[in-house]
Amino acid sequence: MNKPVLFIHSAGPQDKQQGSTKLVTYLQNELNEDHHLIIPRMPDPKNPTYVEWKRELNKQLQRLDEEVILVGHSLGGSVLLKYLSEELCDLTIKGLFVISSPYWGLDDNWQLKDFMLNPHFEKKLPSLPCITLYHSRNENIVPFTHHEAYAEKIPQAILRPLEGNRHLFDEGLPQLVTDINAL
Repeated sequence: MNKPVLFIHSAGPQDKQQGSTKLVTYLQNELNEDHHLIIPRMPDPKNPTYVEWKRELNKQLQRLDEEVILVGHSLGGSVLLKYLSEELCDLTIKGLFVISSPYWGLDDNWQLKDFMLNPHFEKKLPSLPCITLYHSRNENIVPFTHHEAYAEKIPQAILRPLEGNRHLFDEGLPQLVTDINAL
């Protein structure tokens, strides 16, 4: 049986060769045949709002009736963490994989109130068997300090600090494939 992997993409343009598209293509090619990748186009990615993304995420989750693996890239990871810490989800979540996600409100440059997590959001997260955080140490889009902030708030998370400065992972993310296939 194919396990659904719901992938929530980054903000910004998502056309061919932009945003999360190369990472999605990589995952489609590399995940084993036991997985079925679901890639919804999130509303207005160039000017996202949490209300609209939450609505689309709700729609996608309601279509599923089994366990799911959640993957969020950049803003997509922030949205998944916010959603899971604020909403009830009746699905069994087998794993949550967060890639290069901003921690909104961490400093003056990251102040989109729409996407900020509630104080102590980590206490509201459902019990998940696997939370894994990926982030490049020298990334120039979302600083590594965001990864460190999430790591401090979610101490049960598996940390995957990556060498280099990748944000889009145009050449893929082999460790993510290994981790998903291992579930």
